[in-house]
Amino acid sequence: MKRINKKKMGIFLLWFSIIAIFSCLVLIVISCYSTLLITKTWRYVFIGLMVAMVGLFAWALVMIKQNRHLLKLKKWLMITFSFLVILYALGCCSFLFILYGPYEGFKEWLITTAMNTMNHKYYCQWFYNDNMISAILDNNYIEEFDEDTNPDLIDFNTEVKDWKDLDDAEKQILDHKDDELYKVIHFTVNGCTAYLAAVYDPSRISLAVTKWLGKSGQYIYDMAKENNAPLAINAGGFLDPNHVSKGAFPRGVTINNYKIISDSTTGGPVIGFNSNGVLMLSKNRGAQAALDMGYKYAVSMGPFLIVNGKPAFIKGNGGWGYAARTAIGQRADGIVLFLVVDSNAVRTRGATMVDLTEIMQKYGAINAANLDGGTSSVMVVNGEMINDPIDSAGRHQTRGIPTAWIIK
Repeated sequence: MKRINKKKMGIFLLWFSIIAIFSCLVLIVISCYSTLLITKTWRYVFIGLMVAMVGLFAWALVMIKQNRHLLKLKKWLMITFSFLVILYALGCCSFLFILYGPYEGFKEWLITTAMNTMNHKYYCQWFYNDNMISAILDNNYIEEFDEDTNPDLIDFNTEVKDWKDLDDAEKQILDHKDDELYKVIHFTVNGCTAYLAAVYDPSRISLAVTKWLGKSGQYIYDMAKENNAPLAINAGGFLDPNHVSKGAFPRGVTINNYKIISDSTTGGPVIGFNSNGVLMLSKNRGAQAALDMGYKYAVSMGPFLIVNGKPAFIKGNGGWGYAARTAIGQRADGIVLFLVVDSNAVRTRGATMVDLTEIMQKYGAINAANLDGGTSSVMVVNGEMINDPIDSAGRHQTRGIPTAWIIK
């Protein structure tokens, strides 16, 4: 009986040592690339543990060999545990290959997405050092514009060209009833659903601000209902220190019907409308400067995608990764475009800055900018949220926000 227990012990020690060896391997490799998650001291500790586990693995093999003629464990138990141990080992190897292998796709996605969320930089800093992060960001960025938009480029009296000369995107935008305030076009981006609303009377666009400003944000569908708005999308970014602001504090400049709601030269450039319904994009020079330029409504976010008909220079994916996105644009004929793109269920897909720019160009925008994204990306039609935001816990829900673009 004693010898049989040695046989069983050898098998269990073999399984345990394999799991421990690959666990140590993962931690050692991570420690070589990042000191935020695992310090150099702990690296040496894990190296020592790994050496000890290799010794335990060898001893377990000896025990099994010396007792091979004794009673074996049940076959189903051997197969099940052996399969699980092998699966764990393969999982560890796959994890390291994805993080540090030659394929740059995952590294680019993680670093560019995390570093531009403002609040979740540690997601990539756990696994990569500053040099690796800088190298990825240097190959994925969008250049800032040196110019503001020129309102004179918008002509609300532009005549429609001959329908025979229009492409499908133009026909989708221009084919509407005379009394139709807006229409929503559905399509997909990287396998995710996108919603493009064409607003035919931009003079009806205004800004909604949470009624609990300074205390909490507000769900966009509640803001839409309270303002009797048939169409609404999220607008500017917001401060979120320690992830507890609840969307109560808008970032940068916020102006609502010429009233200054927030005023800071940080938080992104200025995006808004003048009294004629012209979309204006400009550098952030403060709220008073924005009022002097003619802004009636304004928020801060960005980056700009198209200014005065010229698309931004974007290298790689633009440095913002893939995520649920919201963007706003305006065509030369004055039609305003509201764009919302969902992410997938695990929030690894969605749209990049390149995707947003290409969509806005396709539908004729001469000015366009990125708005707040992620869980904030929402489009509400007739009081109902038509897209599917997903939060970091995988729940299909949005969050409170400070500002929204609405039609009144």
